[in-house]
Parts: sequence; C-alpha cells; structure tokens
Amino acid sequence: MSKRVYISADYSVDSGDRDVVDTLNKWGTDDLHKVDFVDMAKVVSGSVSDDPDCRSCDLKEEFNKQINASSAAIIVVGDKTASRVAGSGCSRATNDQTNCSCTPYKQNVHGSKPCKVTQTSSPGEDDDVGSINAYSYLRHEFEQAKKKKKTIIVIYNSLRKESNWLPSYMEDYESDAQPFWTKNERGEKVGDYAYIKQVLGYA
Repeated sequence: MSKRVYISADYSVDSGDRDVVDTLNKWGTDDLHKVDFVDMAKVVSGSVSDDPDCRSCDLKEEFNKQINASSAAIIVVGDKTASRVAGSGCSRATNDQTNCSCTPYKQNVHGSKPCKVTQTSSPGEDDDVGSINAYSYLRHEFEQAKKKKKTIIVIYNSLRKESNWLPSYMEDYESDAQPFWTKNERGEKVGDYAYIKQVLGYA
C-alpha cells in the first residue's frame, strides 16, 4: 500500500539540504527501493504558488493540507535549519490589518503589499495550526505535523548526530533524531535506506 510522506527541508540552492531530498525522491521512484515515497513539500506547478498574490499565509495553509494528507513527515535538519526565518515576517496575528503588509511569494522585486487578511481567529484544539503566524515555514510544517499527530522522523544532513543543529522547538526529538547518511562497504557516503524503511514501517 502506498504511504504518503511529507518532507520538510531547507531548499536553499547553495546551503540547503536538497541532497537529502533528492535521495529520498530517488527512493520513491526507482525500481530498487520500494518505499513508495511521495515528496509533498515542493510547491508544484499549478499549486497556490502560481497566484501572483500568494502570501506566506497561503503557503502555510497549503502545507497544512499536504501534511494532513500524509501519514508521516520527514524533517531534515541541516547546519542552518535553526537560523532559517523565511515565512516568519507576518505580524497580522498581533496587529490590525491596516498596520500590516507583506511581500507576495517570489515577488520581492515588486516590494510589499497591504495585508489581505480581514479577520483572524484562534485555532481550536483539533484545528490546523493557524496560517497567520510568525513561524518560519520550516517551523510551521513541524508544528502542523506534531499537532496532527503524524509520525515525525527527524534526520540530520550528516554522517553523525548533530544535536547542536536541532532548533529549540524540536528539542523533544533529540533522542530520536538520527543521521541520514552512512557509509557502505566501499566507504561511500550513501543514504541510510534501512533506517528510513524501518521507521516508516516497511521493515
């Protein structure tokens, strides 16, 4: 049976964790690995991000939907994860609409626009994490997966445990977090497929 798995990772081109994501995606599509992996973190063509007025709250709402449709979330932690702030610029939760503005997704060159959210409310216990918040995208994804009680798998983009990389909001997962990379019998750096397969319940 296919298992839908959400990846939360730093997608920065120069200093992000795309190598981990690329390896996970490969396992989900090739004939050798049978994890039935689906990368739900990418904002795909035709999604909400195609709207020229897409804001951080729109993206967070879309992330919530994709996490809700997944059975597990893989959280990739790199050496810069804790310092990433993309998505955290919203001040609408604590300010009136007239006093807020933000920059639409990938529209930095055009500057900020007035906030389009007319009303806000506090989410209930069983609701999604509210999309109007000052969380980074990475923290928002983590908090949503945690609130919805998804299986959370925290992996370091490293050959060893890197506890000092872990953001403070993930500290409860320090004992469970594991390095993604290992060495094969030829001494080559490879993803630890056996571990991922086990925690996803395929072994």
